[in-house]
Formats: sequence, structure tokens, C-alpha cells
Amino acid sequence: MFVPCDRGGGPACSDFEGFTLLVPAVSVGNVGQLAIDLVISTLDMTKVGYFYTDCLVPMVGNNPYATAEENSTELSINAEVYTLPSRKLVVLQIRSPFIKNKYRPFSQALLSWVQTSKCARVILLSSSHAYQRDDEQLLGTPLRYLLTPALEKSVEGLMQGLKWKEMEKVAAYPGINDTEKVLHIPGGGITKLLFTECCSKGIQMAIVLKFCSEGDNIPDAFALVNYLNEWLQLIKSESSNSTTTSSQWKIPSSWSLLFGSGLPPALF
Repeated sequence: MFVPCDRGGGPACSDFEGFTLLVPAVSVGNVGQLAIDLVISTLDMTKVGYFYTDCLVPMVGNNPYATAEENSTELSINAEVYTLPSRKLVVLQIRSPFIKNKYRPFSQALLSWVQTSKCARVILLSSSHAYQRDDEQLLGTPLRYLLTPALEKSVEGLMQGLKWKEMEKVAAYPGINDTEKVLHIPGGGITKLLFTECCSKGIQMAIVLKFCSEGDNIPDAFALVNYLNEWLQLIKSESSNSTTTSSQWKIPSSWSLLFGSGLPPALF
């Protein structure tokens, strides 16, 4: 459940009526989480609370978005909520993996919060294994989207205008029955479950994902957040060139330790 910070700084309690909620899926390469980092850091979003749950591995650390020595010692935990009221934007950042068999309870708790807080729509940033694409998915851009029926009516035309590619369904039984198609998101973590739940509950939800592989996934995060920016216009793009747009995102201080602190000199 959502627990607000004592210091405030955002909407009262969990009332985010009309807000767009961004959530990362804990998926291959942690691309969604890295993309969310860029959004929070660039827009200088305010932490307004945290999401209390026993579905995630417990963790605590220093402020990942520290800008000075004064705020570097602030503590952060595994699931925190940030907001930007001027843009009607709220973000749930998830920083640790799910505990086994806890996908469904987390999904139920998250969607219950979405409904009680009156969020207008949910956008899940996710990723999927590039090596498990079928022939159709190998064509064109490695970026895809999905919309629940509740959201499809209002934004489908926009997606077509942006020339985005919808996530293709794949054969349920390849080589045996190619006519029966199913949604398959390998490496996507909670993505498919959350999408199915939103469809059944009539919640407006979009999935924005990228096919990728494990490794240095910073370029994938920039590609995903630039893709999202085409739709939400979180920052003004000075150019259609993706490299130029990427330079406008503010990299958080925590990324300096993304691959550890380097090799200790004592090894040599």
C-alpha cells in the first residue's frame, strides 16, 4: 500500500486523480527501471511516499538522485513514489526483484492503489528477451507498445500517427498450429500478468517495451525513454535525432556506480 512521507510535497495522501502513473517492470536488463531513473532525475520529481509491500526483496540505500552532499545521505528503499503535480505525473520506482510467487499479490495491491488513488492511466515500462523474437518481431524497430481496451479508444489514433508498432502475438504451438496466437513477453517479469489484470478490470493501461539482451543496458534505457517521450512529451525534443534527445536527459548520480567501483589497485 502507499504510505505518504511526513514532509508532504505532493497531493494529499494517495489522491492522484487524473494523474498518469509510470511503473517499471523488473524485466530483462532492468531497462524500465533505468528509464524511470532518467524521468525522475530530469524532471526533478519530488518523493512523496513509498509503496509498502512484502512482495519485493527488502533493500535500503543512499539517495540515488543526490545532487549535493546535503541530500546524499537521505535513505531510499525498494519501492518509492515520486510526483510532478504540474504535469499530473506520478512515478513508482521499483529497485529490487520480486520474491518468488509474489507477482500476483503485488499486481493486486498495485491495481487496488491505482483505483483508490484515481489515477487516470498506467504506463508500464518493460523489456523482453531479444533472442526470443519470432520472424515478424525481427522486422523494424525493437520498440513495441500494447494498449488495454479501456485505453485503446482514446490513444490508438495517436499511436498510429506516431507510427508505433504494436506488440505482435505469436503462435501458441509453433509448427503445429500457427493460427492460434497468444501474447508472449519472455523476460518481461510482471508485464503480461499486469496487462491481463488491467484488461479484465477495465483499467486504462499502456505497455511500452524494448527487445534487448542483458549487459550494458544504458543505451536501451535511453531508447525506451525517448520512445515514451514521443507520446508524453516529458521534455522538449530539440531535434528528431535520438542522440541529441538523449543528451537532454539528466543521468542520476547513482549511475556512476552502475558497474561497481572499479578494480582495487591491490589486485595488481
